[in-house]
Amino acid sequence: MNALKFVGIGFVLGIVLTKSEAVSWYRIYEMFQFESFHMFGIIFTAIATGFIGIQIIKAKKLKDYKGLPIEILDKEPGSIRYWVGGVFFGLGWALVGCCPGPIFILIGAGFSSVLFVLIGALLGTFLYGVLKDKLPH
Repeated sequence: MNALKFVGIGFVLGIVLTKSEAVSWYRIYEMFQFESFHMFGIIFTAIATGFIGIQIIKAKKLKDYKGLPIEILDKEPGSIRYWVGGVFFGLGWALVGCCPGPIFILIGAGFSSVLFVLIGALLGTFLYGVLKDKLPH
């Protein structure tokens, strides 16, 4: 029954992202061409929502769905790995016109060509796992 709550939240998120056009290739293209504020507005809203949510979790000492306290550790200071990872993430996003999150939404909406994007994302994740120990961290 607990899993059903998360599936429901996933469906709602999928509907919101679809209706806000956050899964639209055209909107992503506009963003990378700096032609529209639409996607930046969605991203900045997500950042603000996450920031406020984390502050509420810390202030009220909320617990997760299993009743355990939520522990949010401080991040280490910025380093080259964040820049390199961000560049690869951004390049992949720009090349395929799809952020990893909406991949499943687009597949669910019937865009079967996005299966190739999913396979590429999984292969990239696997490749990182294989090479992780050899990369600078």
